[in-house]
Amino acid sequence: MIDLQNLTIKEARKKLDAKEFSAVDLASAYLAEIKKKNKELNAYLEVYNDVLDQAKIADEMITKGKSYPLLGIPLAIKDAILIKGRRASAASKILENYISPYDSTVISKLKKQGAVFLGRTNMDEFALGSSTENSAYGVTKNPYDNSRVAGGTSGGSAAVVIGNMALGALGSDTGGSVRLPSAFCGVVGLKPTYGKVSRYGLIAAASSLDCIGPIAKNIEDARIIFDAIVGHDPMDSTSVTDSTYPKLPTKKIIGVPFDLISQEGIDHKIKEDFQSAVKNFKNLGYQIKNIKLPNCIALYYIINFAEVSSNLARFDGVRYGLHKNGKNLLEDYLLSKGAGFGKESRRRILLGTYVLSAGYYDAYYGKAQTARASLKKEFKELFSEVDLVFTPTSPIPAWKIGEKNDPLSVYLADIFTVTANIVGLPAISLPSGSIEIEGKKLPLGIQFMAPHGREDLLFEVGKKFEAIK
Repeated sequence: MIDLQNLTIKEARKKLDAKEFSAVDLASAYLAEIKKKNKELNAYLEVYNDVLDQAKIADEMITKGKSYPLLGIPLAIKDAILIKGRRASAASKILENYISPYDSTVISKLKKQGAVFLGRTNMDEFALGSSTENSAYGVTKNPYDNSRVAGGTSGGSAAVVIGNMALGALGSDTGGSVRLPSAFCGVVGLKPTYGKVSRYGLIAAASSLDCIGPIAKNIEDARIIFDAIVGHDPMDSTSVTDSTYPKLPTKKIIGVPFDLISQEGIDHKIKEDFQSAVKNFKNLGYQIKNIKLPNCIALYYIINFAEVSSNLARFDGVRYGLHKNGKNLLEDYLLSKGAGFGKESRRRILLGTYVLSAGYYDAYYGKAQTARASLKKEFKELFSEVDLVFTPTSPIPAWKIGEKNDPLSVYLADIFTVTANIVGLPAISLPSGSIEIEGKKLPLGIQFMAPHGREDLLFEVGKKFEAIK
């Protein structure tokens, strides 16, 4: 029997190559866990019917002496990442039964390594939210406490990894959508530097913010997946090369925005857990420096709403997805979009259209872009003084399903994560501890941000933190 609880990608690679178990055995073990748990957790929207066939092909490659880091490794893929010939709905009714005609670049890279795709995971509709409560197909429940959210928007991907329903997963991160669910579920989630991982084949939410990133049990596994999907792609005009960002010498200095962390609205247990982590890093020989960082929530959501409004305008029900017949073309649009988009999508389309409208563009979107440019300069100066910026991942632990009916309170959960997306920095969430609420232990997470292109610093600090936990 395969010990899925303690299995890592690195260990699975060794055991597969040594023929201790086959890729079919491994895939079968995960399918059994999915069958046992997914009905309750609602983490997968679809489990593929050819999983064992994929695993057989992987076994044939292993028999021929081939070995890639992800050969035969069962992975879960967020429902916003396209796989040729398979459904991709972005957890929305407007894309119901849409079949992708091509592979996203990240999927092409994983296919070359012989990874096994288990299925597509649940998410907030069009990656808009922080809890996966906005999915048109029901909320994903937290494996630690089924009455609570798994985080979002990549809640399904985080839940399947900690629930032993996949060995690793891909998510996408627009304002914390990989990191927040990773914190809520007690796994590692990486948001790469903007442009280092191709967005080709990712259903867009906010194009200048979106990133595809790995979710895994530990730092090493996250790095294995990242190494498999990273790289310049001519199909993505925002793609960058390794030489785009020069590597500066490191100083072992961590910047901490204590003012931002000490404000009201941040759970006292989160603050205690964070202070404990700060002490651990001091003991590891890092210097802690107090820095100033602004609250970027308002800036982030102006940009997000505007780009979401623009991107979601293309979904009209004419060429694919949900279509409702009206008396004329306009009524077709109104009926299809009205039935196809959920509340949060409609809210962001309306607000985004408003901030982009004549008379308000300069007052809102124009000013937001000016502030964004200033923030980028601020971080460039900051990273001449520190190697990393350190915060909690979330100001609060996972909340109860349905508890936050006010959209603004959910938006505020992104206070620590959105900055990395605005500036395009790489950031990682690491499991840091737990909090007991109503007899259930809920995971907590800490976050590091690094200079552009310096994912290596995130992996290095994460490895050291894992070793002392």
